[in-house]
Amino acid sequence: MTVRTINSAPVNEAATSEARELMAFLVERYGKGMLSGQQDYSYLNWINENTGRKPAVIGFDLMEYSPSRTERGAVSQEIRDAIDWHRQGGIVTLCWHWNAPTDLIDEPGKEWWRGFYTDATTYDLASALAHPESEEYRLLIRDIDVIAEHLQELKDVGVPVLFRPLHEAEGGWFWWGAKGPEPAIQLYRLLYDRLVHEHELHNLIWVWNSEKPEWYPGDDVVDIVSVDVYLEAGDHSPLAARYANLRELVKDNKIIALAENGSIPDPKQMKEQDVHWSWFCTWTGGFLRDGTHNDVAFLKRVYNSEEVITLDRLPKWSWL
Repeated sequence: MTVRTINSAPVNEAATSEARELMAFLVERYGKGMLSGQQDYSYLNWINENTGRKPAVIGFDLMEYSPSRTERGAVSQEIRDAIDWHRQGGIVTLCWHWNAPTDLIDEPGKEWWRGFYTDATTYDLASALAHPESEEYRLLIRDIDVIAEHLQELKDVGVPVLFRPLHEAEGGWFWWGAKGPEPAIQLYRLLYDRLVHEHELHNLIWVWNSEKPEWYPGDDVVDIVSVDVYLEAGDHSPLAARYANLRELVKDNKIIALAENGSIPDPKQMKEQDVHWSWFCTWTGGFLRDGTHNDVAFLKRVYNSEEVITLDRLPKWSWL
C-alpha cells in the first residue's frame, strides 16, 4: 500500500482531547485494518450472538430530534444509547435524517415522517439560504440549534463523534441535496460554522459523504470523506472504483470510509486490490439479517478476520 501522510489533527483546531485521540487512532490504523460497524444499537447483541464479536463502530441517527418530528410526538433515546456505547469503549458515528424544518406535504405516501425526502416536502433550501431574513431560514437555524443541544449532551460526557451530516447530498433524494451542490455546500459550511464556533462543539470529527468534486465543501471543514454503497445482495466486492474516486477527491490526504453499506466488502479482496476503507457500517434490517446480503458464515468470517477491528481490538481509551 502507498505510504500516506495523513494529518491526524482534526480540522477544528479547538478539537477536544477525545476527538484528537480518536482521530489519531483512525489515522494510525488506516490501511492496516478496517473497523467493523453497524447502524442501530439494537443489532449489537444479534451480531455478538452470531459472530462471537461486537462491532467497533455503531451508527446512531439524530432523526427523531428534528423539531418538525418532535412537535408531532417523536421521541428518541439515541443520545442515551450513544453514551452507553461510548462507555463500553465503542466508537459513535452520527447521521441526521433531517426532517425538513417546515413545508411538509403530509399526505398518503408523503407523510410528515418522510419529511427528509425531497418528494415529501416543498421546503426550498436555496431560497431559504438566499433570504436570511425569512421564516424558512429562521427555522433552519432553529433546527441546527436544537441538534446542538443534543450534541452538547455528548460533549459533556466526553463522547467524540464521527459526525456525518447532509449525507448522500448528491443523490438529490433528500431535500438538502435537491437544489444542487451550491446550497448543499453552503448549508454544510453553515452547520460547521454554527456548531463549531457558536456552540463550541469541539467533540465532532467531520465526515463528508459524497464523492463528486463539485459537491465537496472543502478541506478546511472535512476530516474524513465517505460514501454509501448498496450493491446486489451477496456482492462482497471491495468497491475499488468508489474508493479511487474518494482518493482522487482529497488527493489521498484524508481518511476514506464506507459510511453505509448493504453487503460488506470482503477484507481479503480489499487487501488484494489495495482498497482501504477505514470502517464499514452495515445498514439495518435485511441488510444485516436476511441471509442474502451478508449470510451468517460470511459475517463470522468478517468479524473474526485479522484485517477487521472489532470492539475488543480497540485501544484502551483515556476516557475509560
